[in-house]
Amino acid sequence: MALTESAVDGAASADASAAQVPPQGSRARRIPVAADGILRRQSQRESAARTYARSLPIVPVRARGLTIEGADGRRYLDCLSGAGTLALGHNHPVVLEAIRGVLDSGAPLHVLDLATPVKDAFTTELFANLPPALAADARVQFCGPAGTDAVEAALKLVRTATGRSGLLAFTGAYHGMTAGALDASGGAVDVRVTRLPYPQDFRCPFGVGGIEGAELGARWTENLLDDPKGGVPAPAGMIVEPVQGEGGVLPAPDAWLRRMREITRARGIPLIADEVQTGVGRTGAFWGMDHAGVVPDVLVLSKAIGGSLPLAVIVYRADLDVWAPGAHAGTFRGNQLAMAAGTATLAYVRENRLAERAAALGERMLTALRGLASAHPCIGDVRGRGLMIGVELVDPDTGACAPALAAAVRQECLDRGLIVELGGRHSAVVRLLPPLTLTDEQAAAVLDRLADAIPAAARRPY
Repeated sequence: MALTESAVDGAASADASAAQVPPQGSRARRIPVAADGILRRQSQRESAARTYARSLPIVPVRARGLTIEGADGRRYLDCLSGAGTLALGHNHPVVLEAIRGVLDSGAPLHVLDLATPVKDAFTTELFANLPPALAADARVQFCGPAGTDAVEAALKLVRTATGRSGLLAFTGAYHGMTAGALDASGGAVDVRVTRLPYPQDFRCPFGVGGIEGAELGARWTENLLDDPKGGVPAPAGMIVEPVQGEGGVLPAPDAWLRRMREITRARGIPLIADEVQTGVGRTGAFWGMDHAGVVPDVLVLSKAIGGSLPLAVIVYRADLDVWAPGAHAGTFRGNQLAMAAGTATLAYVRENRLAERAAALGERMLTALRGLASAHPCIGDVRGRGLMIGVELVDPDTGACAPALAAAVRQECLDRGLIVELGGRHSAVVRLLPPLTLTDEQAAAVLDRLADAIPAAARRPY
């Protein structure tokens, strides 16, 4: 299943060590740290809300590119990438150089929202990579350093600008963990938004999938908004992910996204694109909405734009900028190190055409995984866009989601030195989010380890 085409020129050569693939279960030569004690103390001291620490009981001590070294000396291929944060992988040289440059310059590290040369360089590079129609007349708001705060800012912005309070969101969505973001997410308990069907082929809510299923969802949305008895007053905005990540790696059809843009524009509803996970080349275009040629009114950004450090912004049409001073603030919205790292990351992705690389390599990985699915009936579906890939595990007899099998696959992957995580409605989707600097050799190693893990998990009780 190895992929043999050469990597993009310069993309991997900037860090030769990042291209090396450690053997399965390999150990480094350094003296191990007492990992068991660290894990025990974490369990005793940290809250029950721990997530990744439960399913990935490792203690990272060093990392480079795709590879993480644990305190036990083992090395792993990291296809979680900080939940999509590490566009260039761990400790990329251009990111480290940018951070050291700020540290060595004596520049202030905390400046609230004051103007600095570091911030100016970041906004200049960000605007250079925006869709031209948005960049020509846009404003940027620096938020608290997490994506969920940027979502909150976007919701507050459109509600202030329109004078309306309602919101349109989609089934399966994930927009963060704060109150407003959770309301817009698919797992909301106390729903205060109008929930619309998100298109998907494998488990289409209308039972048809494809173009027809997406069109039915668009017609439902349009009818609901125009029905005087539909119970949906004019909303303040619609928020959508170009690819639902936590929802199970579901790419939105391009034609459907264009319909959502037409529907919202015709009714004066601001369209918010949540690109926290899909932005900066992840899906094979610089922004996930670019595939459809859709320009949103508000773009929500975090994760990769900070170059591995905390940073979150919203970019939006200037006519929506009706906030009073201080209407949305945050003590750590002036993260200078993250802005420097983000500038370096944005420029590197652009200059080395890593979005195009992600599109080509991602398509080859999807093809290989679909070939694997033909031999293993427990693989119900393989889907994704660019280097955002999902493999849904099912019961071969019933086709029902198989979360226990997916968890077993994750563990078998970890045993083989491969870090993956789960997503989807029932946590039955194995997700791959490798860095955009992934080489062909590394991609082949990832696929080979996953190909070993799936039948091994299927054979054992779970």
